[in-house]
Amino acid sequence: MYVKPKKELGQHFLKDLSIAQRIAELLSGHGNYTKALEIGPGMGVLTQYLLTDTRFETYVIEIDRESVDYLKQHFPKLEGHILASDFLNIRPDLLPTKQPDNTEPFAVIGNFPYNISTQILFKVLDMRNRVPELVGMFQREVAQRVASGPGNKDYGILSVLLQAWYDIKYEFTVAPDVFNPPPKVHSGVISLRRNDKTDLGCDERKFVQVVKHGFSQRRKTLRNALKPLNPTEAALSSSFMDKRAEQLSVADFIQLTQLMMTTE
Repeated sequence: MYVKPKKELGQHFLKDLSIAQRIAELLSGHGNYTKALEIGPGMGVLTQYLLTDTRFETYVIEIDRESVDYLKQHFPKLEGHILASDFLNIRPDLLPTKQPDNTEPFAVIGNFPYNISTQILFKVLDMRNRVPELVGMFQREVAQRVASGPGNKDYGILSVLLQAWYDIKYEFTVAPDVFNPPPKVHSGVISLRRNDKTDLGCDERKFVQVVKHGFSQRRKTLRNALKPLNPTEAALSSSFMDKRAEQLSVADFIQLTQLMMTTE
């Protein structure tokens, strides 16, 4: 039995076993979780290495019916651990075990479909208090963007929002020829490990607004980019306003958000 990669699902099956093993071994156990969820396992190239790790139970979520059938046939250990669902649309409390009202922590791992990888990250961000660790393969440009720091052209909205809550490391680059079919771009593997923040010290909605508006016109100074948010006098008189968004660290954005809320 063989699963044909489906273009509409963005499937590119990894065929290099050493890379799959390397990705699996990046799960460090950070956060003391006992379960890991693989998104889009396909034919189980990565899954087989996760199943040998005794630190956690492996669950998989797969939208492709043909892949689900393949996994059931070839990986009996996955019985009762396969969610035939769409990760983006499933209720968060049903992850990773299909049991409602679940609040326990779990790791997320996978060779993510490029066309939904950013959406996966935003869903994980929403579940950040339950996902202490993520290891994933993305299009290289997305991986670089997530891991980039201030002053880098790749640094942007996703970088700041994720780095506010996670310590992020770009692990390694993967060439196209180790996939079936080969994608037209290189891939990058990154790891995210939850930091110890439980609160940013500012209004989180406002923080997101400031970051998004700041990068919406990244060539302009923040004085111009943030005009639609009606900055307070405290914000307008700060040195941040004469800089561009890519020059500010996460801590700077938090401080700027505090100033945007200061009315005195």
